[in-house]
Amino acid sequence: MSQLTSRRGLLFGTAAVSAGALLTACTSNESKDEKPAANDQPSADDKPGKPVTIGFAGPQADHGWLNAINENAKSRAKKYSDVTLEITEGSNDTAAQIGQIETLINKKVDVLVILPADGKALTQVGLKAMRAGIPVINLDRIFNTPQAYRCWIGGDNYGMGFNAGSYIGEKLKGKADARVVELAGIDNLELTKQRTQGFDDALKNYPNIKKVARQAADFTVESGQAKMSQLLQAQSKIDAVWNHDDDQGVGALRAIEQAGRDEFLMVGGAGALSAFQAIKQDNGVLKATVLYPPTMAASAIDLARALGQSKGIGGLAEYEIPSSITLYSAVVDKDNIDQYMSTGFR
Repeated sequence: MSQLTSRRGLLFGTAAVSAGALLTACTSNESKDEKPAANDQPSADDKPGKPVTIGFAGPQADHGWLNAINENAKSRAKKYSDVTLEITEGSNDTAAQIGQIETLINKKVDVLVILPADGKALTQVGLKAMRAGIPVINLDRIFNTPQAYRCWIGGDNYGMGFNAGSYIGEKLKGKADARVVELAGIDNLELTKQRTQGFDDALKNYPNIKKVARQAADFTVESGQAKMSQLLQAQSKIDAVWNHDDDQGVGALRAIEQAGRDEFLMVGGAGALSAFQAIKQDNGVLKATVLYPPTMAASAIDLARALGQSKGIGGLAEYEIPSSITLYSAVVDKDNIDQYMSTGFR
Protein backbone atom coordinates (compact mmCIF):
# COMPACT_ATOMS: atom_id res chain seq x y z
CA MET A 1 0.00 0.00 0.00
CA SER A 2 0.98 3.64 -0.16
CA GLN A 3 3.48 5.65 1.80
CA LEU A 4 1.90 9.03 1.30
CA THR A 5 3.30 12.11 2.94
CA SER A 6 1.18 15.06 4.04
CA ARG A 7 1.74 16.67 0.65
CA ARG A 8 -1.73 16.65 -0.80
CA GLY A 9 -2.27 17.58 -4.42
CA LEU A 10 -5.67 18.29 -5.89
CA LEU A 11 -6.65 17.41 -9.44
CA PHE A 12 -9.19 20.12 -9.88
CA GLY A 13 -7.93 23.55 -8.80
CA THR A 14 -9.67 26.90 -9.14
CA ALA A 15 -8.13 29.32 -11.61
CA ALA A 16 -7.18 32.59 -9.92
CA VAL A 17 -7.02 35.96 -11.68
CA SER A 18 -4.59 38.46 -10.18
CA ALA A 19 -5.63 41.93 -9.13
CA GLY A 20 -3.12 43.36 -11.57
CA ALA A 21 -4.69 41.51 -14.45
CA LEU A 22 -8.12 42.77 -13.46
CA LEU A 23 -6.83 46.34 -13.26
CA THR A 24 -5.28 46.07 -16.71
CA ALA A 25 -8.53 44.75 -18.10
CA CYS A 26 -10.44 47.68 -16.63
CA THR A 27 -8.07 50.38 -17.94
CA SER A 28 -7.00 48.89 -21.25
CA ASN A 29 -7.42 50.95 -24.45
CA GLU A 30 -7.96 47.78 -26.46
CA SER A 31 -11.32 47.10 -28.03
CA LYS A 32 -13.90 45.56 -25.70
CA ASP A 33 -14.83 43.16 -28.48
CA GLU A 34 -11.43 41.47 -28.35
CA LYS A 35 -11.81 37.97 -26.88
CA PRO A 36 -9.34 36.52 -24.36
CA ALA A 37 -6.97 33.89 -25.65
CA ALA A 38 -8.33 30.35 -25.42
CA ASN A 39 -6.33 27.25 -24.57
CA ASP A 40 -6.27 25.10 -27.68
CA GLN A 41 -3.70 22.65 -26.32
CA PRO A 42 -4.79 19.15 -27.39
CA SER A 43 -5.88 16.84 -24.59
CA ALA A 44 -5.39 13.11 -24.43
CA ASP A 45 -8.27 10.99 -25.72
CA ASP A 46 -8.89 7.46 -26.99
CA LYS A 47 -7.85 8.24 -30.56
CA PRO A 48 -4.46 6.76 -31.57
CA GLY A 49 -1.60 9.24 -31.42
CA LYS A 50 2.16 9.25 -31.12
CA PRO A 51 3.45 5.79 -30.02
CA VAL A 52 4.48 5.78 -26.36
CA THR A 53 6.50 3.12 -24.53
CA ILE A 54 5.68 3.11 -20.82
CA GLY A 55 7.86 1.32 -18.30
CA PHE A 56 5.98 0.07 -15.23
CA ALA A 57 7.79 -1.00 -12.05
CA GLY A 58 6.10 -1.97 -8.82
CA PRO A 59 6.67 -4.20 -5.80
CA GLN A 60 5.90 -7.90 -5.73
CA ALA A 61 2.17 -8.56 -6.07
CA ASP A 62 1.92 -10.53 -2.82
CA HIS A 63 -1.25 -8.74 -1.69
CA GLY A 64 -4.67 -8.44 -3.28
CA TRP A 65 -4.40 -4.68 -3.65
CA LEU A 66 -0.95 -4.83 -5.26
CA ASN A 67 -2.08 -7.53 -7.67
CA ALA A 68 -5.01 -5.29 -8.61
CA ILE A 69 -2.57 -2.43 -9.22
CA ASN A 70 -0.70 -4.56 -11.79
CA GLU A 71 -3.89 -5.76 -13.45
CA ASN A 72 -5.27 -2.23 -13.71
CA ALA A 73 -2.07 -1.03 -15.38
CA LYS A 74 -2.02 -3.91 -17.86
CA SER A 75 -5.68 -3.67 -18.83
CA ARG A 76 -5.49 0.10 -19.25
CA ALA A 77 -2.43 -0.13 -21.50
CA LYS A 78 -4.22 -2.68 -23.71
CA LYS A 79 -6.93 -0.12 -24.31
CA TYR A 80 -4.53 2.03 -26.35
CA SER A 81 -3.09 0.86 -29.65
CA ASP A 82 -0.37 3.52 -29.37
CA VAL A 83 0.91 2.29 -25.96
CA THR A 84 3.57 -0.37 -25.41
CA LEU A 85 3.86 -1.45 -21.76
CA GLU A 86 7.17 -2.73 -20.43
CA ILE A 87 6.30 -4.19 -17.03
CA THR A 88 8.82 -5.61 -14.58
CA GLU A 89 8.34 -8.76 -12.51
CA GLY A 90 8.12 -6.73 -9.32
CA SER A 91 10.10 -7.11 -6.13
CA ASN A 92 9.96 -6.14 -2.47
CA ASP A 93 13.75 -6.09 -2.39
CA THR A 94 14.88 -2.50 -2.80
CA ALA A 95 18.08 -3.33 -4.69
CA ALA A 96 16.20 -5.63 -7.06
CA GLN A 97 13.55 -3.03 -7.84
CA ILE A 98 16.20 -0.38 -8.44
CA GLY A 99 17.88 -2.76 -10.87
CA GLN A 100 14.60 -3.33 -12.70
CA ILE A 101 14.02 0.40 -13.04
CA GLU A 102 17.57 0.99 -14.25
CA THR A 103 16.95 -1.63 -16.94
CA LEU A 104 13.90 0.33 -18.09
CA ILE A 105 15.96 3.54 -18.09
CA ASN A 106 18.62 1.84 -20.25
CA LYS A 107 15.88 0.73 -22.65
CA LYS A 108 15.05 4.42 -23.03
CA VAL A 109 11.32 4.06 -22.39
CA ASP A 110 9.37 7.26 -22.98
CA VAL A 111 7.77 7.47 -19.53
CA LEU A 112 8.17 5.54 -16.28
CA VAL A 113 5.40 4.62 -13.85
CA ILE A 114 6.90 3.59 -10.51
CA LEU A 115 5.19 2.28 -7.41
CA PRO A 116 8.19 1.96 -5.12
CA ALA A 117 8.38 -0.76 -2.49
CA ASP A 118 9.95 1.99 -0.36
CA GLY A 119 9.58 5.59 -1.53
CA LYS A 120 12.56 6.87 0.43
CA ALA A 121 14.89 4.10 -0.72
CA LEU A 122 13.98 4.49 -4.39
CA THR A 123 14.15 8.27 -4.56
CA GLN A 124 17.59 8.25 -6.16
CA VAL A 125 16.54 6.02 -9.05
CA GLY A 126 13.56 8.31 -9.64
CA LEU A 127 15.97 11.23 -9.81
CA LYS A 128 18.18 9.24 -12.19
CA ALA A 129 15.28 8.70 -14.58
CA MET A 130 14.21 12.35 -14.49
CA ARG A 131 17.78 13.52 -15.13
CA ALA A 132 17.95 11.13 -18.07
CA GLY A 133 14.98 12.93 -19.59
CA ILE A 134 12.44 10.22 -18.76
CA PRO A 135 9.45 11.68 -16.92
CA VAL A 136 8.28 9.66 -13.92
CA ILE A 137 4.75 9.08 -12.71
CA ASN A 138 5.22 8.30 -9.01
CA LEU A 139 2.38 5.98 -8.04
CA ASP A 140 1.10 6.04 -4.45
CA ARG A 141 4.22 5.55 -2.25
CA ILE A 142 5.83 8.92 -2.65
CA PHE A 143 9.49 9.72 -3.25
CA ASN A 144 11.31 11.98 -0.80
CA THR A 145 11.54 14.88 -3.23
CA PRO A 146 9.30 16.16 -6.04
CA GLN A 147 12.46 16.39 -8.16
CA ALA A 148 12.22 12.59 -8.53
CA TYR A 149 8.87 12.65 -10.34
CA ARG A 150 6.88 14.69 -12.81
CA CYS A 151 3.51 13.74 -11.33
CA TRP A 152 2.42 11.91 -8.18
CA ILE A 153 -0.92 10.09 -8.06
CA GLY A 154 -2.16 8.12 -5.09
CA GLY A 155 -4.64 7.60 -2.31
CA ASP A 156 -5.57 9.74 0.67
CA ASN A 157 -4.53 7.84 3.78
CA TYR A 158 -5.52 10.57 6.21
CA GLY A 159 -8.87 10.92 4.47
CA MET A 160 -9.32 7.15 4.58
CA GLY A 161 -8.99 7.16 8.37
CA PHE A 162 -11.07 10.30 8.77
CA ASN A 163 -13.94 8.94 6.68
CA ALA A 164 -13.87 5.63 8.54
CA GLY A 165 -14.02 7.46 11.87
CA SER A 166 -16.81 9.74 10.68
CA TYR A 167 -18.88 6.79 9.47
CA ILE A 168 -18.48 4.98 12.79
CA GLY A 169 -19.14 8.22 14.67
CA GLU A 170 -22.45 8.75 12.91
CA LYS A 171 -23.51 5.17 13.56
CA LEU A 172 -22.72 5.43 17.27
CA LYS A 173 -23.50 9.08 17.99
CA GLY A 174 -26.59 8.24 20.03
CA LYS A 175 -24.83 5.61 22.13
CA ALA A 176 -23.39 6.60 25.52
CA ASP A 177 -19.85 5.49 26.35
CA ALA A 178 -19.28 3.81 22.98
CA ARG A 179 -16.07 1.82 22.69
CA VAL A 180 -14.13 1.30 19.46
CA VAL A 181 -10.97 -0.63 18.60
CA GLU A 182 -8.57 -0.22 15.70
CA LEU A 183 -6.86 -2.97 13.72
CA ALA A 184 -4.09 -1.02 12.00
CA GLY A 185 -1.61 -1.99 9.29
CA ILE A 186 2.18 -2.09 9.41
CA ASP A 187 3.17 0.43 12.05
CA ASN A 188 6.48 1.57 10.55
CA LEU A 189 4.75 2.77 7.37
CA GLU A 190 3.83 6.44 7.13
CA LEU A 191 0.50 5.49 5.58
CA THR A 192 -0.50 3.60 8.73
CA LYS A 193 0.28 6.61 10.90
CA GLN A 194 -1.79 8.83 8.63
CA ARG A 195 -4.76 6.47 8.66
CA THR A 196 -4.66 6.34 12.45
CA GLN A 197 -4.33 10.13 12.70
CA GLY A 198 -7.33 10.67 10.44
CA PHE A 199 -9.37 8.16 12.43
CA ASP A 200 -8.45 9.77 15.76
CA ASP A 201 -9.23 13.26 14.44
CA ALA A 202 -12.67 12.14 13.26
CA LEU A 203 -13.48 10.60 16.66
CA LYS A 204 -12.75 13.94 18.34
CA ASN A 205 -16.06 15.11 16.85
CA TYR A 206 -17.91 12.43 18.85
CA PRO A 207 -17.20 12.86 22.58
CA ASN A 208 -19.38 9.85 23.43
CA ILE A 209 -16.87 7.53 21.68
CA LYS A 210 -13.58 6.30 23.11
CA LYS A 211 -10.93 4.29 21.29
CA VAL A 212 -10.05 1.68 23.89
CA ALA A 213 -7.48 -0.46 22.02
CA ARG A 214 -5.30 -0.64 18.94
CA GLN A 215 -3.30 -3.47 17.40
CA ALA A 216 -1.02 -3.29 14.34
CA ALA A 217 -1.14 -6.19 11.88
CA ASP A 218 0.83 -6.84 8.68
CA PHE A 219 -1.73 -6.60 5.86
CA THR A 220 -2.03 -10.42 5.79
CA VAL A 221 -4.89 -12.78 6.57
CA GLU A 222 -2.82 -14.53 9.24
CA SER A 223 -1.82 -11.35 11.04
CA GLY A 224 -5.37 -10.02 10.89
CA GLN A 225 -6.70 -13.15 12.53
CA ALA A 226 -4.03 -13.21 15.25
CA LYS A 227 -4.28 -9.52 16.16
CA MET A 228 -8.07 -9.47 16.07
CA SER A 229 -8.13 -12.47 18.42
CA GLN A 230 -5.98 -10.49 20.86
CA LEU A 231 -8.29 -7.50 20.69
CA LEU A 232 -11.35 -9.64 21.30
CA GLN A 233 -9.78 -11.40 24.26
CA ALA A 234 -8.76 -8.11 25.85
CA GLN A 235 -12.04 -6.25 25.25
CA SER A 236 -15.26 -7.76 26.56
CA LYS A 237 -17.30 -4.84 25.22
CA ILE A 238 -16.83 -3.37 21.75
CA ASP A 239 -19.20 -1.20 19.73
CA ALA A 240 -17.16 -0.78 16.53
CA VAL A 241 -13.95 -1.95 14.84
CA TRP A 242 -11.99 -0.17 12.16
CA ASN A 243 -9.69 -2.41 10.16
CA HIS A 244 -7.18 -0.67 7.86
CA ASP A 245 -7.05 -3.36 5.20
CA ASP A 246 -9.58 -5.78 3.69
CA ASP A 247 -7.00 -8.53 3.12
CA GLN A 248 -6.13 -8.70 6.80
CA GLY A 249 -9.84 -8.21 7.40
CA VAL A 250 -10.48 -11.73 6.07
CA GLY A 251 -8.50 -13.03 9.03
CA ALA A 252 -10.13 -10.58 11.39
CA LEU A 253 -13.58 -11.83 10.40
CA ARG A 254 -12.44 -15.41 11.01
CA ALA A 255 -11.36 -14.48 14.52
CA ILE A 256 -14.66 -12.72 15.16
CA GLU A 257 -16.64 -15.75 13.99
CA GLN A 258 -14.53 -18.13 16.08
CA ALA A 259 -15.09 -15.95 19.14
CA GLY A 260 -18.83 -15.86 18.54
CA ARG A 261 -18.91 -12.07 18.79
CA ASP A 262 -21.42 -10.03 16.81
CA GLU A 263 -22.36 -7.13 19.08
CA PHE A 264 -20.39 -4.53 17.09
CA LEU A 265 -20.09 -3.13 13.58
CA MET A 266 -16.90 -3.29 11.55
CA VAL A 267 -15.54 -0.97 8.86
CA GLY A 268 -12.82 -2.21 6.52
CA GLY A 269 -10.36 -0.53 4.19
CA ALA A 270 -9.26 -0.66 0.53
CA GLY A 271 -12.21 -2.21 -1.34
CA ALA A 272 -11.68 -5.97 -1.77
CA LEU A 273 -14.37 -7.95 -3.57
CA SER A 274 -14.77 -10.24 -0.55
CA ALA A 275 -15.55 -7.20 1.59
CA PHE A 276 -18.05 -5.89 -0.96
CA GLN A 277 -19.82 -9.26 -1.05
CA ALA A 278 -20.05 -9.43 2.74
CA ILE A 279 -21.42 -5.88 2.89
CA LYS A 280 -24.04 -6.68 0.25
CA GLN A 281 -25.14 -9.87 2.06
CA ASP A 282 -25.44 -7.80 5.26
CA ASN A 283 -25.52 -10.83 7.55
CA GLY A 284 -22.36 -10.18 9.55
CA VAL A 285 -20.48 -7.46 11.43
CA LEU A 286 -18.83 -5.92 8.34
CA LYS A 287 -21.04 -3.01 7.36
CA ALA A 288 -18.75 -0.78 5.26
CA THR A 289 -15.29 -0.35 3.79
CA VAL A 290 -13.37 2.80 2.91
CA LEU A 291 -11.88 2.78 -0.58
CA TYR A 292 -8.23 2.99 -1.49
CA PRO A 293 -8.79 2.45 -5.20
CA PRO A 294 -6.28 0.39 -7.23
CA THR A 295 -7.73 2.08 -10.31
CA MET A 296 -5.05 4.69 -9.62
CA ALA A 297 -2.72 2.46 -11.67
CA ALA A 298 -4.98 2.78 -14.71
CA SER A 299 -5.03 6.54 -14.22
CA ALA A 300 -1.22 6.50 -14.00
CA ILE A 301 -1.11 4.87 -17.44
CA ASP A 302 -3.42 7.58 -18.78
CA LEU A 303 -1.14 10.25 -17.34
CA ALA A 304 1.98 8.60 -18.72
CA ARG A 305 0.43 8.38 -22.19
CA ALA A 306 -0.57 12.06 -22.06
CA LEU A 307 2.98 12.98 -21.01
CA GLY A 308 4.51 10.89 -23.79
CA GLN A 309 2.28 12.57 -26.34
CA SER A 310 2.81 16.08 -24.90
CA LYS A 311 -0.88 16.49 -24.22
CA GLY A 312 -2.99 17.73 -21.37
CA ILE A 313 -5.95 16.06 -19.66
CA GLY A 314 -9.44 16.22 -21.11
CA GLY A 315 -11.77 18.35 -18.98
CA LEU A 316 -8.98 20.67 -17.80
CA ALA A 317 -7.91 23.93 -19.40
CA GLU A 318 -4.28 23.41 -18.38
CA TYR A 319 -1.58 22.84 -20.97
CA GLU A 320 0.16 20.29 -18.76
CA ILE A 321 -0.94 17.42 -16.57
CA PRO A 322 -1.01 18.29 -12.83
CA SER A 323 2.00 17.69 -10.62
CA SER A 324 -0.08 15.91 -7.97
CA ILE A 325 -3.40 14.05 -7.83
CA THR A 326 -4.99 12.75 -4.63
CA LEU A 327 -7.83 10.26 -4.96
CA TYR A 328 -10.91 10.29 -2.74
CA SER A 329 -11.59 7.57 -0.14
CA ALA A 330 -15.32 6.94 -0.46
CA VAL A 331 -17.20 4.93 2.15
CA VAL A 332 -19.01 1.96 0.62
CA ASP A 333 -21.92 0.39 2.53
CA LYS A 334 -25.14 -1.42 1.60
CA ASP A 335 -26.67 1.80 0.28
CA ASN A 336 -24.13 2.30 -2.52
CA ILE A 337 -22.48 -1.13 -2.84
CA ASP A 338 -23.89 -1.84 -6.31
CA GLN A 339 -22.16 1.26 -7.67
CA TYR A 340 -18.74 0.02 -6.60
CA MET A 341 -19.05 -3.78 -6.86
CA SER A 342 -17.28 -3.97 -10.25
CA THR A 343 -14.18 -2.25 -8.78
CA GLY A 344 -13.62 -4.85 -6.05
CA PHE A 345 -10.27 -6.62 -6.23
CA ARG A 346 -9.52 -10.26 -5.37
